[in-house]
Amino acid sequence: MSRLPSGGLIDRSVTLPFRFDGRPLHGHPGDTLASALLACGVRVVGRSVGLGRPRGIFSAGPEEPNALVRVGADPMLAATTVELRADLEAWSLRGKGRLDPGAPDERRCDKGYLHCEVLVVGGGPAGLAAALAAGESGARVILMDDQPRLGGDLLNSRVLLDGAPALDWADAAASRLAELPETRVLTRTTAIGYHDHNYVVAVERRPRGERLWHVRARRVVLATGAHERSLPFPGNDLPGVMLAAAARAYANRYGVRPGDRAVVYACADSGYEAARDLEAAGVEIAAIVDPRPEGPPAGRGVTGTVTGTVTGTVTGTVTGTVTGTVAGDDGTLAAVLIGDRRVEADLLAVAGGWNPAVHLFSQSRGRLRFDETLRAFVPGESAQAETSAGACRGLYGTAQAIEDGYRAGAGAGASPGRRVPGSDEPAPRPPAAYWGELDPDPTAFVDLQRDVTVADVARATGAGLRSVEHVKRFTTAGTGADQGKTSGALVAGVLAELLGAAPGQVGATTFRPPYTPVSFATLAGRDRGALSDPARTTALHGAHVARGAVFENVGQWKRPWYFPLDGESLDQAVRRECAAARTAVAAMDASTLGKIDIRGADAGAFLDRIYTNLYSTLAVGACRYGLMCTADGMVFDDGTTSRLGEHHYLMTTTTGNAAAVLDWLEEWHQTEWPSLDVRLTSVTDHWATVVVAGPQAATVIAAVAPGALGLEFMWCTGTSVLGVPGRVFRISFSGELAYEVNVPWPYGRALWEAVLELGAVPYGTETMHVLRAEKGFAIVGQETDGTVTPQDLGMSWIVSGRKPDFVGKRSHARPDTSRPGRKRLVGLLTEDPSAFVEEGSQLVAVEGGPMLGHVTSSYPSVALGRAISLALVADVRPGDRLTAVSGDAAIPVRVVSPVFYDPDNLRRDGAPAP
Repeated sequence: MSRLPSGGLIDRSVTLPFRFDGRPLHGHPGDTLASALLACGVRVVGRSVGLGRPRGIFSAGPEEPNALVRVGADPMLAATTVELRADLEAWSLRGKGRLDPGAPDERRCDKGYLHCEVLVVGGGPAGLAAALAAGESGARVILMDDQPRLGGDLLNSRVLLDGAPALDWADAAASRLAELPETRVLTRTTAIGYHDHNYVVAVERRPRGERLWHVRARRVVLATGAHERSLPFPGNDLPGVMLAAAARAYANRYGVRPGDRAVVYACADSGYEAARDLEAAGVEIAAIVDPRPEGPPAGRGVTGTVTGTVTGTVTGTVTGTVTGTVAGDDGTLAAVLIGDRRVEADLLAVAGGWNPAVHLFSQSRGRLRFDETLRAFVPGESAQAETSAGACRGLYGTAQAIEDGYRAGAGAGASPGRRVPGSDEPAPRPPAAYWGELDPDPTAFVDLQRDVTVADVARATGAGLRSVEHVKRFTTAGTGADQGKTSGALVAGVLAELLGAAPGQVGATTFRPPYTPVSFATLAGRDRGALSDPARTTALHGAHVARGAVFENVGQWKRPWYFPLDGESLDQAVRRECAAARTAVAAMDASTLGKIDIRGADAGAFLDRIYTNLYSTLAVGACRYGLMCTADGMVFDDGTTSRLGEHHYLMTTTTGNAAAVLDWLEEWHQTEWPSLDVRLTSVTDHWATVVVAGPQAATVIAAVAPGALGLEFMWCTGTSVLGVPGRVFRISFSGELAYEVNVPWPYGRALWEAVLELGAVPYGTETMHVLRAEKGFAIVGQETDGTVTPQDLGMSWIVSGRKPDFVGKRSHARPDTSRPGRKRLVGLLTEDPSAFVEEGSQLVAVEGGPMLGHVTSSYPSVALGRAISLALVADVRPGDRLTAVSGDAAIPVRVVSPVFYDPDNLRRDGAPAP
């Protein structure tokens, strides 16, 4: 093993010093740790986990089972995926990592969120073609690849396209992608998980850490390539035994001669490609072993093929010339046994065939099928909006992969007008249907990382196990950090031979995320601005910014907190906004309220089971306020639900709970009541909502939606809003005459600006809270904390006694839930009208006494001219005196009704101010 004098994709002008097990070595930019170790003549890179056998570098990618190293704070990385850097220090392992508590961890791990129309995973020929086809159509495209440079296997080969190096085509494609304005390329980025609704999680390696990307895509193209597989023969784990494609990669990409004298075990035509490239790199090809009776393919440019199989290996230290005199024995490869023939060699390149990298496809719940010609599992029926292309679906020719990528990127059929370059590669022949002689030799391994042998699989079948999943757990094959990338096919093949079945009958084990190991630091990440959580804005957001609104975060939404004028403080702005709502007219952006469209013949019955009150009896066009409880009877969410048609309802939820409520509804429908005819769709982003509230609200409505003027309280109608089909609801969260005007999202800003031009004063969430607290309206999450029932809120009236059941009903009869002495919602007034009680203050009967409750909301009321508070308190009655304690402050308060303003609800229908 040595560095070639020229060639490869490394920068020989720069030398990078590094240390391995304390030994000073050097490499170049473009090297991986594995390629640099090979260039420095390091053959043994670790010991196996169970048997402690010496192990060498086996692959050139994330499938590496042997070369596991500790680097800094990372306890176990594949040396084949570690980019070499100056002063890197790595330590070999015995099969498993060890945390070093003293190792400094200077990584900075972040999170990010992306959306696209087409996500392409894999930057090889198929992936590049797919990204080009999609990107040039104008679609928003993300292409991610785990390598520092695009090209995939073209980086490792000497394939020609149209007579020129195929890598030139890849570089031209990468340059074209960089010009496309809607295309984003993420290199050094590995997709580790493919979840429901085309949600893909990926890890990007960055100079000082990693970034965890959460990606939502309308369509996914998987161009993840394939992994070469090994074969189970005695001594197949020795340092010097390597996948043929890896040997070719080290020669072509890294300029490293992986051995001096090689035997190539060619059960697939790719072995001949490797032999040709190794020979060009100065490696003597001692023999090519091909078990296929038809012999070598034409035009491969190599000689010396032997028909047969490798039956074993011999250890020793090859010294001197490449003819191979053996001196001593360090456990590395010195000779290969081909039947009765012994061939001296320090490199055995194994080409056992190819396994398409179907891991992400399988994670997406796609179904695999076994291809008898390819002798491999390939993608079958997709479960999501996904297309596989190129080698990951069994098309191994470069030109074929490019053509397939164009097709996948275009979305359907061939991409018209695209010329596919011609390749110098002959059509590959089927690989040998060969899984070994099932030799019971204790060194015939099927899983190098877990030290699992053919004999171990035989013991599993001898114990009566027939399922590949059971055998996996019995032997631990495929449970290592490599997730069985090089062992899965061997285990299935050997098991099939032992059972006398076909591999397709045996099947494959389940592929689970992550595709490659991920540190907890990366999964946790940092909470940093937009990278931490996506910010959602309404259709009116630009208008709010223009008016100088101050925003607060509610869930993921940016909501206007208040609208200051001329340097107003929060308190001044809120007083002005409250006065407008109580005496004239004001408007609020309520677009963030969750909106769930509910349809189906059983929609009413479904809502009856979810809510504490009845909805199946609701008239078409009517609205009803409702509470839903968790199974333990505690308040989960509230909102109004309107009946838009016989089998059509629209539910509104709190802003922060919108996603949780939809998930809750789906869980009950899918797991408990699947027979109900109900369909649930989030339409929060479909509608922009403007609340118009105040005694003069009707004047504004007459101008923007005159068809809604005759609406009674808690009724709705579909009507024209400024010439656009919309919906208007007579619902009030302020206690004043109020309308909730809904228009399709794109028309929201125009509606808002029209309402303000008609004299409405904009108000934010702080004013909304003051107005609702004056009316004693509870906020879920503020007056509730998961321990509060409807009865605790004084809302027994909303819990139906006529319904046979609803979620939480049984729990309301539990002794603890119905006992006297529970905390109840009350109002509080300070004895001193000028005093203010802080939210969260503890309430006691006497100073130093036990806590009876706490203050949940506290605001200065413009309508009442004093501060008001809501609280949850036990064992009190109106008129009782308490003390609110917060820090050093102790403020006397009096218990009153939680409804401070307009207890007879006269204002909601437009009654004049008293």
